[in-house]
Amino acid sequence: MGGREVTDWQGKRVTVAGLGVSGIPAAKVLHGLGAAVTVVNDGDDDRARTQAAELEALGITVRLGDGATLPEGTELVVTTPGWKPDKPLFSAARAAGLEIWGDVELAWRLRGPDAAPWLAVTGTNGKTTTVQMLASILTAAGLRTAAVGNIGVSLLDVVLGDEQYDVLAVELSSYQLHWSPSLRAHSAVVLNLAPDHLDWHGSMEAYAADKGRVYEGNRVACVYNVADKATEDLVREADVEEGCRAVGFTLGTPGPSQLGVVDGILVDRAFVENRQKNAQELAEVADVDPPAPHNIANALAAAALARAFGVPAAAVRDGLRAFTPDAHRIAHVADVDGVAYIDDSKATNTHAAQASLAAYESIVWIAGGLAKGATFDELVAGAAGRLRGVVLIGADRALIREALARHAPEVPVVDLDRTDTGAMSAAVREARTLARTGDTVLLAPACASMDMFVNYNKRGDAFAEAVRELSPADG
Repeated sequence: MGGREVTDWQGKRVTVAGLGVSGIPAAKVLHGLGAAVTVVNDGDDDRARTQAAELEALGITVRLGDGATLPEGTELVVTTPGWKPDKPLFSAARAAGLEIWGDVELAWRLRGPDAAPWLAVTGTNGKTTTVQMLASILTAAGLRTAAVGNIGVSLLDVVLGDEQYDVLAVELSSYQLHWSPSLRAHSAVVLNLAPDHLDWHGSMEAYAADKGRVYEGNRVACVYNVADKATEDLVREADVEEGCRAVGFTLGTPGPSQLGVVDGILVDRAFVENRQKNAQELAEVADVDPPAPHNIANALAAAALARAFGVPAAAVRDGLRAFTPDAHRIAHVADVDGVAYIDDSKATNTHAAQASLAAYESIVWIAGGLAKGATFDELVAGAAGRLRGVVLIGADRALIREALARHAPEVPVVDLDRTDTGAMSAAVREARTLARTGDTVLLAPACASMDMFVNYNKRGDAFAEAVRELSPADG
């Protein structure tokens, strides 16, 4: 699977597009290989100047305030994932016949001769949880592994580091896949597809096509979501190695070549002998934390990739039992007066919020923030029957309010027109007045957080703190 490409980096003129979490490591790595590196960056603020000074001290050229012009003599462009494909710099690079790589592509090209194969995970929602579940399962099987990629652990650091791995669990965003033309995973999954980042990709078709790149050249299994036909369509369109199989996962009873659920048991009918008749028990639904439907789907996807790599059934069970979800992903904060308070601040788009809302019967929903171009009619219409009440916060809350007026006019709505630090505390207090014993107050904003908070973590922290401020039966 490995085999570092023989590239003479000495003196090769490489332009790195963008500072930041992937641009700076890429520039340092390329410089260390002997390349003549120029970093270009649109911004020219204090933070960028500090970062530039650090790189310039190493001998790397940095050009701030002009990310549009291709530096003279450039032979290769390496970009940070967030830069849009329609940037003038890339148009100039394409016109000059240059390759454009992302940091993931660079990592793929720099793998050593005995490099660990990659099990790749992408999708609109659930990527990080699935990759962490997968790493936990692989670890339970005694394999040396790490959860890497878009999850925050740099693939460049991993492939160039001293530690040896048997296999890597790799989270890949649509941005990263767009810039990774030669990536070839051992096996991969597209968990789901829903409109997201369309401002970056330009269309749903382009977004889906970039997600589908994860299947290119797969060797053993292309794992897809039976409930999401678009993921199966991407498998059909993929150019894979001979013998690679399509493997589905479903919350229902699995057919041959699928993983699914039977009587509270996760079962495998894909990686067993005589899959027409046989099924292998892997784990119980109760082994999945939390056992919400979309999280069981994540567990099945992780299990499918692990089984594709030859992991025994017992390791799937042990790995799922050992897995602890990250904060702000359907995290139970507290019960107050018979009402459960759930933090799913990570639900930053409508698809994630839809999965979260489907997990509870009677909900007081706290929602709103930055919509990122999303519409809310389908989400609200699907959840209307579960809503006890809604508390709206954030810049684009009017979009959700209008959808509620159309599809759930009888549901009481509190519209909080404030963005100060006490806004979340006010939202929780309002939600409490709407809730009844047995209800769930659910923070699943369906929007990004940056209008009011630094990130979704801070939003979730503010929610949890506000919940802890509630005392029983204080009104």
